[in-house]
Amino acid sequence: MELGICTFVDNLPDPVTGKMISAYQRMQDLLEEVELTEQVGLDVFAIGEHHRVEYLVSSPAVVLAAAAARTKRLKLSSAVTVLSSDDPVRVFQDFATLDLLSGGRAEIMAGRGSFIESFPLFGYDLRDYDELFTEKLDLLLKLNEKEKITWKGKHRPAINNLGVYPRPYRDKLSIWIAVGGTPESIMRAGNLGVPLALAIIGGEPHRFAPLIQLYRDTAQQAGHSPETLQVSINSHVFIADTSQQAADVFFPSYADIMSRIGRERGWGPMSRGQFEVMRGKRGSLLVGSPQEIIDKIMYQYELFHNTRFLAQMSVGSVPHKQMMRSIELFGTQVAPVIRKELAATPVK
Repeated sequence: MELGICTFVDNLPDPVTGKMISAYQRMQDLLEEVELTEQVGLDVFAIGEHHRVEYLVSSPAVVLAAAAARTKRLKLSSAVTVLSSDDPVRVFQDFATLDLLSGGRAEIMAGRGSFIESFPLFGYDLRDYDELFTEKLDLLLKLNEKEKITWKGKHRPAINNLGVYPRPYRDKLSIWIAVGGTPESIMRAGNLGVPLALAIIGGEPHRFAPLIQLYRDTAQQAGHSPETLQVSINSHVFIADTSQQAADVFFPSYADIMSRIGRERGWGPMSRGQFEVMRGKRGSLLVGSPQEIIDKIMYQYELFHNTRFLAQMSVGSVPHKQMMRSIELFGTQVAPVIRKELAATPVK
């Protein structure tokens, strides 16, 4: 199983002190986090695309290019690229360029996006939400298959036997479909035989097991070999030396950002009681000591037999020093045990 970090590069006032670092400083902190992720032996670093005041990165490929210059081994991915409101040609070109800069380490996680700000910003109609993604994903996958293409759709001008350059360092880019749990999205990934990234940020993980099985069943029915299928589970994670310390550091920032988003979506504010339930043994939050995180990652592996696990740690304004310690613990205390246990686990 590959293990890595994903982030939306949150930049908010500290809910305890009220202080906020500059956007410049947050970017410097981010690059330190990327460097440490490689140094402690993790496999992937992924950065999300947003067009909101809470998050700094609207163009993951640009920031990942800076990360490529500071690393030699890490896979570098978006998490996600909001493909519905972007041009697949430009997305492919940006990530092919990143692939060349990094020596073949670029990946795309393509998604419809859980936030809608990019749609009016770039002139798209939300009524076309699903149709836009379906059409643009089709174009992106075709661009990845061959150098010259002819293609026609509804929401983008046609392409008539044109080449798209540059081509990636490798023969093809690694393209994942990122989903939040809708069966239609799961089945789309399965029919295409494309790697699946599932975000579990609420509820009980065992409830998502039928969706992963749906992905595998759909892929097999579509003629894709089970051995080629990849599944990533992306969860909110924070690790400290003790369980209590992890909860006390993470809760204020986590509650602040989740309550902000909740106000837009009609949810109530996040309470400490809800938080503690979510970080319980079978909850979706992986917040605790290294051993607690090991236990929960292995529990999820038993449910999903996933090939990748990504930890989204910077949820809200988690202080940089504590973020660095969390990454360090993930790489030096959690990852070695996970790898050892998986090496001793029969493949199913």
